[in-house]
Amino acid sequence: MARQEWTTKGFIDEPAPAGCDLKAEIRRMCEEKKAVVMAHYYTRAEVQDVADFIGDSLALARKAAQTDARIIVMCGVHFMAETCKLLCPGKLVLAPDLNAGCSLADSCRADDLRRYKEEHPGHTVVSYVNTTAAVKALTDIVVTSGNAKKVIDSLPEDEPIIFGPDRNLGAYINSVTGRRMLLWPGACHVHERFAEAEVERLRQAHPGAKVLAHLECRAGVLAKADVAGSTAVMLKYVKESDDKEFIVATEPGILHEMRKACPQKTFLPVPLTDGGACNECEYMKMNTLLKVYNTLKHEWPQVEVDPAIAPLAVKPIERMLSLS
Repeated sequence: MARQEWTTKGFIDEPAPAGCDLKAEIRRMCEEKKAVVMAHYYTRAEVQDVADFIGDSLALARKAAQTDARIIVMCGVHFMAETCKLLCPGKLVLAPDLNAGCSLADSCRADDLRRYKEEHPGHTVVSYVNTTAAVKALTDIVVTSGNAKKVIDSLPEDEPIIFGPDRNLGAYINSVTGRRMLLWPGACHVHERFAEAEVERLRQAHPGAKVLAHLECRAGVLAKADVAGSTAVMLKYVKESDDKEFIVATEPGILHEMRKACPQKTFLPVPLTDGGACNECEYMKMNTLLKVYNTLKHEWPQVEVDPAIAPLAVKPIERMLSLS
């Protein structure tokens, strides 16, 4: 297949050789090419199983920067690959499918944020890590769901703040800090779909289960949670808790890691409707074993960050890391 056709598709759809053991070949190429595979908790189980490292977006980017690998294959969504490139500019960063975007990152365009900043002069811009490099370049400090409260608490109480792009995470931080940050009206399409009624239905059916909800969920869902936090917070809780059953309101890909860590416990994903399908992120699921195999084989698609943007985009990340 011509490289031009790949570019149009955004991924390589070349079939694997007959009888090819994709997992074995991926591991062989990683050793041969000095590559590592990073997989987000929300990707497919088989992709997580072949990865060198599994985690949330920033943890993976930090791990990529620490490794001496030549190639980083970032199995997640596009902004995560950008963040990897920002933190390790000398490495070759690959994304199995360039079409794996993010509804939350897409809800805040750089031009729109620039205008909003001009309309609200004197405000510190705090951006969730789920943003493009161009938006990070307009940001004063980046946060994760795990450290957002800590970062906001580090700023003067009277400091005016624009928080984006996740209005749900921002509203939660406002509620627990007493701040009145201006909230960008963005949201993750997966976490926005979780309904209080479905959480309550599962709780009634499983009265002994603990409810875990990611901070990207709406306030009504968070209000029903026993534990509201980041993926790392939820994983830590299920590993350390004596409870045996959990209702989980986040992308269900994380249940694979939970079940591996705690095989004796039961994890119930919150569905879209009673008896309906799981609330999955179709972008995360674009990462497949075949695409990982092909991107390693051909060392494409490569993810780059505009050199005019990169120095500005990495600064708010470094500021956050200095507070960790």
